Amino acid sequence: METAVVSEATRGAILLTGASSGIGHALALRLAAEGYLVFASVRKESDRERLVDEHPNLRPISLDVTIAADRMRAAQSVAQCGLPLRAVVNNAGIAVGGPLEYLPIDRLVEQFEINTFAPIALTQVLLPHLRASHGRAFFIGSIAGRMGVPLVGPYGASKAALAVLVDALRQELRPHGIAVSLFEFAAVKTPIWAKGRAGAEHAIEQLPAEALAQYGKEIQAMLAQTKAEERHGLHPTVIADAVLAALHASHPRERYVIGRQAHIQSIIALLPMRLRDRVIAAALKH
Repeated sequence: METAVVSEATRGAILLTGASSGIGHALALRLAAEGYLVFASVRKESDRERLVDEHPNLRPISLDVTIAADRMRAAQSVAQCGLPLRAVVNNAGIAVGGPLEYLPIDRLVEQFEINTFAPIALTQVLLPHLRASHGRAFFIGSIAGRMGVPLVGPYGASKAALAVLVDALRQELRPHGIAVSLFEFAAVKTPIWAKGRAGAEHAIEQLPAEALAQYGKEIQAMLAQTKAEERHGLHPTVIADAVLAALHASHPRERYVIGRQAHIQSIIALLPMRLRDRVIAAALKH
């Protein structure tokens, strides 16, 4: 169903991170078309210039979510726009993988800084504005946060930690009239999968010979599985539709599990650990 284009922002402001591609880009365009003024965060100047021309309601801003000064500037931009802040959508993220035995700890720290700590930190500086407007805090999670899977432990762990923090935050903010929702799904046809795979391939090249001897077969199986999941992944607009529905709902759900694969994996996560390990091992053999 097509959405009528609104030429002027009349419904309030949205701060959206990771808007240059994938889910963030699809969501930015949908929100702008719905009449929201969208502060769309990017890191590259070329992405900022591109977004400026895509819709009059888009306000691309340079924002590294891990830098406190950038987060404060983003909050100031929202405060100065003269519109109520309807929601913050924490979408920016990266995927780090590889065998934990050989994973540099600084890569693990980077994974948590971007996927876990930054969304909470950004939401903190925006809470005065959300409280004033009874706005909403949305977090893009992952069904990978429901269980550990070989070679993608850092990514899953960062999303699991985010889910627990969001769970607590939701309960803390409910008395203040701020709704908090987490969105979980499996593969989506977005650049993060290609970037993650490219990063994994680069990491493989850096592994010592003994690591390849120990984990080479499993690594290749995981790369093949990732490619297969990417081919059958959800379109980013499916996630954008879910976020928009939550934004317009009078009482948004605490969690949105999106897509058939996410529902299947959420069930697998409930299995006894030994059985679950067998299911995961079998899946990686195909």
